[in-house]
Amino acid sequence: MPTTAIGKAIAKPHTTHFQASTGKLDMTVIEQHLLDRIKLTGPLPFATYMQQCLSHPTHGYYMNPENRVFGSRGDFITSPEISQMFGELVAVWLLSQYEIAGKQSSLRFIELGPGKGTLMGDILRARKHINVHLVETSPSMRATQQAYLTSISNERPHVHLHWHNSINEIPTSSSEYTMLVAHEFFDALPIHILQVYFPGILAAICSNFAQQKAETGQWHEVLVASNIDQETTSNDDSNGSNETEKATPAPSFRRVLAPQPSAISTVLGHSSPRFQELPAGSSLEPEDEKPSLGGSGLIIDYGGNNAFGYSFRAFKSHNIVDVFHEPGNCDLTANVDFAYLKEAMGDLVTTHGPMPQGTFLKEMGLPLRLQGLLKTAKTEERREEIRGAAVRLVDPLGMGKEYQVLGITSEPPSPKTPEARATWPFVDTKP
Repeated sequence: MPTTAIGKAIAKPHTTHFQASTGKLDMTVIEQHLLDRIKLTGPLPFATYMQQCLSHPTHGYYMNPENRVFGSRGDFITSPEISQMFGELVAVWLLSQYEIAGKQSSLRFIELGPGKGTLMGDILRARKHINVHLVETSPSMRATQQAYLTSISNERPHVHLHWHNSINEIPTSSSEYTMLVAHEFFDALPIHILQVYFPGILAAICSNFAQQKAETGQWHEVLVASNIDQETTSNDDSNGSNETEKATPAPSFRRVLAPQPSAISTVLGHSSPRFQELPAGSSLEPEDEKPSLGGSGLIIDYGGNNAFGYSFRAFKSHNIVDVFHEPGNCDLTANVDFAYLKEAMGDLVTTHGPMPQGTFLKEMGLPLRLQGLLKTAKTEERREEIRGAAVRLVDPLGMGKEYQVLGITSEPPSPKTPEARATWPFVDTKP
């Protein structure tokens, strides 16, 4: 899916060693692993780079228990961590779709990428009889979720928790109505970066390729290559680099453009008719995976209803850093092209939106829920915390606009059910 990067990232490097050729003192395990792989097989797709940085079994960003991912001491804070109102209003929308559908079946919740489990914990406040399926590949994150959610399920004997490595592991069920939520999940899926090649247009973006590529006008894949040889040559030629340059060595990687269109660049570049209308020199960041959904669901993520180019970014300690900075120690993300998601799901489900998170929450009753929480708060300090959290969730200059919400229902509204009621609050959202 075309996307843009808005990332997160980690605290301290893992294993380090001195690399004599570049003068780099700190090199992460993932960094050395990728350099060795490039030396053997050549430049790698960004999807491979991103997958290894985030999901390497032992040193990936999400897999290493040493990494503080969430919260003020981590690399980013998500909406569920800010206020319980977020999860409660998500639950209200999902349960309203269940009521509108008129189903008398049992319920099950599926969450993709549950984080610390906070969102699901808030959702469970609204329902006491339910099967919960959580898709999580990181053992350390899964342990955090189990510790938090098990304490909740112990108080609710009819809540049953199940963990899976993939959505494909979740068994189909003809006796349960499925509700799915994916919050900040798609932005972390591995992406391929593609570029339409015309001479002279890309030289500022991808180094050392213009002189060796013939004009094709086709989608080429942007790859990750080693920067070690380039950096060594540059250092030898300079004879006397200044102290600032020595203190800030160049990244170990650089972008290069594939000499010819590949199978993946051709398929992804033509996977949406919208991509053919982009001007020369445009870039895309399509993701590899497409969701399979049923019942009803919400996808909440950074992005918009359009394709993005060069949005791939990294985050560390709440700051944006270079995507090649400390591989494996930083979160990597890309904005979600919701239009691409809708195209992928178009013949399977009905989609609604996307719309800004701030609008969604306010239309779902955030002001009313806020008043209820303020009445029960025991101190003025606590009331100020609650107000501040609500403002942050709907801030039009921050989360309220940056996050988009896409609604999903498995059946279009029936003649007996008005569309305005069936898809609220997406009724005024432009396609």
